[in-house]
Amino acid sequence: MAFTGSPSCRSDHGIRLVPGRVRRIGGLLIWLGALSCGPQGHRERDRIAQELTDSLTLLSRTADFNGFGVAIAGPDGMLYRNGFGQADVAQGIAYTANTLQPIASISKTFVGLAVLKAQELGKLKLDDPINAHLPFAVVNPRFPELPITVRHLVTHTSTIVDTDDYLHRAWVLRDTNDLAANLALDIGACRFSPPSADLPMEEFLRRYLAPDGAWYSDSAFTDLRPGERFAYSNVGITLAAWVVENATGEPFDAFTRRYILDPLGMRSSTWHAEQVAGPALSRLYRTRTEPYPRYACITYPDGGMVTSSDDFARYMAELVKGYRGEGTILSREGYAEYFREQLADPNFVDRASGMFTDEHNIGITIGFSAEGYFGHTGGDPGVFSLFFVEQRTGLGRYLVVNTDLEDYTHHIRVWELLGRYAAKLERASP
Repeated sequence: MAFTGSPSCRSDHGIRLVPGRVRRIGGLLIWLGALSCGPQGHRERDRIAQELTDSLTLLSRTADFNGFGVAIAGPDGMLYRNGFGQADVAQGIAYTANTLQPIASISKTFVGLAVLKAQELGKLKLDDPINAHLPFAVVNPRFPELPITVRHLVTHTSTIVDTDDYLHRAWVLRDTNDLAANLALDIGACRFSPPSADLPMEEFLRRYLAPDGAWYSDSAFTDLRPGERFAYSNVGITLAAWVVENATGEPFDAFTRRYILDPLGMRSSTWHAEQVAGPALSRLYRTRTEPYPRYACITYPDGGMVTSSDDFARYMAELVKGYRGEGTILSREGYAEYFREQLADPNFVDRASGMFTDEHNIGITIGFSAEGYFGHTGGDPGVFSLFFVEQRTGLGRYLVVNTDLEDYTHHIRVWELLGRYAAKLERASP
């Protein structure tokens, strides 16, 4: 089994099992059951969940990463949430189901929901030209007469791409400790910038995309027509979030808090790690012993969601229900659009194959594999993340890790354990 995607730092896409980042170790089992069940059913599910916890605990003791969080969900809701290992090695803080950490590009799936919620509120339409909702014009200079639409942004067909100005400017250190050394760190295609380089998201987009912007370049656009070809774009997704902000008159983080996070009970989740109290937030690690400095991303909608396994289990359970037309965040019609595969063979140069890749096709920011799964992957400095739901059964798995690694043997073992126990937990649930 292999996971596929793109390199860390969201330079092209979420993550593939190549140099990336991974997490901690430790354990607190949390499960949620239905109320209308006899004691025998509860005992059986408890036994299965404890068996999975024991297996993951044993694996965590020999894993190459410091800590990790996991979750399983199914058609009837959350089935398992847990954390293992260490969130902070130096402080001896365990990684639990409530430990918070960034999930990298999985964050993009929230942008798609927000766009469709804004459409349901009558604030925009998927096929609106984005310039109807922007204070400055964004056009592909090679096709100035062809509008880029909101749909183009959220299906990665906008022709907007990530240049070095994105890769070298979006990640900003949060303090000046050991600044020279931290600025020189090798984080793949990306670079850290000093705290003084921080900007509001909208100013970053203006400098990058406005024709008179300080970093503007024709190279930020492909030579293809809008809507013609899939090209994964972090800047495009961030622009979609800003379109929502402009169309609704509400900051994107506040909009998603109001319409997604709070309704799902994701009260610990946030777009801004600096708002999280110290012990609740995991450190991210370059090696088992060397943490990364604290950092943030200016273009936070493309990868800045900070959440826990407990909160993400709620989110994954909602998506499972939404896929079946039973979700609460969007209407049945809204979820049908979210999960509708939007592209076809001509939209791809090299169409991804495999079971756990999210680039074989795409809905509204939600990826589809070639073998019957939907989900997303993610990778940033110190972060490896993925979640996938089997379309046939509605069983979903989530894994997030806090340590960089080039060998993904233990990631795969965790993932396979989650898959093996997902069906057992579902059968034992009332």
